[in-house]
Amino acid sequence: MSSRKMAVFYVLAVIQATLIFTISLIFIPLPEIAEEMNLQQADLLLITASYGLPYSGLLLFGGRLTDKFESKNIFIIGLVIFALASVAAAFSPNFETLVTMRFMQGVGGSLIAPSAIGILRAVFINQQEFSKVMAEWGTVSVLGAAIGPVFGGIIISWVSWRWLFLIPVLVSLSGILFTKFRLGKITTLNPKRNTLRLDLSGALLATLGISIGSYGLIAVDAYSWNSTLVIVSLITGAVFLVAFFIIEQKVETPLLPTSFLRDSVRAIGLMSILLAAAASSLSMFLLSLFLQQIKGWTPMETAGGYVPFAVTLLVMNKFSVRLIEKWGALRITLMGFLMGALAFALLTFIDYDSTFGWNLLPGYILLPIGMSMIFAGSVVLSTVNVKQSQIGLAGGVMNTSMELGPTVGLAVFMSIAALKADVVSGYSLAFLSAGIAYAVTFLLILFRIYKTRNKKQSN
Repeated sequence: MSSRKMAVFYVLAVIQATLIFTISLIFIPLPEIAEEMNLQQADLLLITASYGLPYSGLLLFGGRLTDKFESKNIFIIGLVIFALASVAAAFSPNFETLVTMRFMQGVGGSLIAPSAIGILRAVFINQQEFSKVMAEWGTVSVLGAAIGPVFGGIIISWVSWRWLFLIPVLVSLSGILFTKFRLGKITTLNPKRNTLRLDLSGALLATLGISIGSYGLIAVDAYSWNSTLVIVSLITGAVFLVAFFIIEQKVETPLLPTSFLRDSVRAIGLMSILLAAAASSLSMFLLSLFLQQIKGWTPMETAGGYVPFAVTLLVMNKFSVRLIEKWGALRITLMGFLMGALAFALLTFIDYDSTFGWNLLPGYILLPIGMSMIFAGSVVLSTVNVKQSQIGLAGGVMNTSMELGPTVGLAVFMSIAALKADVVSGYSLAFLSAGIAYAVTFLLILFRIYKTRNKKQSN
């Protein structure tokens, strides 16, 4: 592949990592924000969720906008919204402004993520080249999530949390300039755009269903499963999603064609992305809680605790791509789940006397190795054999799985942890449940490979 093509990939990869980084950059400075703005636990929950809710809810619509209009234009619009919202968030005078600007960041991100996939498909026309860069793309997002707390802990140790928002501003401006001056001659128009009509009713129902339902899951941490807020949010979100799938059967050009999800390989890829994202979020969230609340580490020390995780992901990136080229995406995804299950098995032994280097580090080295393989393989599985006219849709669905994973995962796994009265015992139970989920998924994929092999032999 030419250096010019790879330059496009690396610029877009940095931007994609920044989208995920922007979710996690707020984690460590939350106590400082709470003190400055005199906030309660529910307020902090809203600050955390206000970015992810519109991001995950609007991704499907952002994907179809990418298929309908030129990817570069949607990309630039998203970057402009993202940059302006980040500037405003940095200067937020109060809680309401910060939440609103985080929400607008999510709107911008929902346009950037799928349109970036559209640009990549226009640049890497050859399917083999596209699959290779998609394998690398798979580890980009989880790397962004991992470096968020690292930068967050370092920056707030020296300056105000407001400086954290300078990073997405600079990255957005760089992306706009690169697109204008380096991608000007590349055509990113969908050849079938004239026959595609935007499914506005479907977009509204999907956005409301995903956003409201996700908020209900996020609110579990602060209000519990049997609270009125959680129950009403989950039921309302489910009603909107059911209505969405009913309407999708009747419209001429649905936002999410059901045929798109019937491909078993693609379904495995999307399920794997969701589960890997869920486990990634759980592992980083519990590490932060354990190191700061149980072991008494400072934000700077906690940031250092994330470094081995991030470095392992970075190193494994290239190895995962080569492994996929040799063994195939499905097999590497399978091995990733096995490695992840083993990592969670190690982490179940966590207790109050656990040290980072002796008890936690082995699991936090093995886990990113497995997750790198899962993300790299599952992104390839999610985008293989996708029509050019549906590449934006593929990007939207893939990123929706990636965003719903942490929301669903934290709600479910932390609820399981709450079954234990002792906090650290709850962490152990959460790790155990994640390990079981990984082991079950490993067996399901293994069965799929075995079934496919027997079918080929019989033919």
